[in-house]
Amino acid sequence: MSQHDTHEHDDHLEDGIPHVSAREYLTGFMLSVVLTAIPFGLVMGKVIPSSGLVAIVLLAFAAVQVVVHMIYFLHMNTRSEGGWNVLALIFTVVLVVIVLIGSLWVMHHMNANMMPGAHDMQEMLKNAP
Repeated sequence: MSQHDTHEHDDHLEDGIPHVSAREYLTGFMLSVVLTAIPFGLVMGKVIPSSGLVAIVLLAFAAVQVVVHMIYFLHMNTRSEGGWNVLALIFTVVLVVIVLIGSLWVMHHMNANMMPGAHDMQEMLKNAP
């Protein structure tokens, strides 16, 4: 019985670097190309008339592409680094969501409370010297 047989076989070398085949890289590359080409075609062909819907579709494709890159190129999964990579990713996503939502909330309220309305602008123009 060899030393290799006594250890439980996993998909990582001794230093934690995963065994990755060219086929996995090619799969990730092809998915990335498709996930880039589809939104590009949708925007250039003006398939979706609403700009809001276009933004949502683009964000959805971008999110899927981020996941593809993390799995196929960064080799992140629940087994890598004992699951700490996934925990760090979840923490990062939560922080980014808090910062984005908080920023949008602040900008909305600053706009609503600081910008004069159309009626206020007319009054200011009437009273101008």
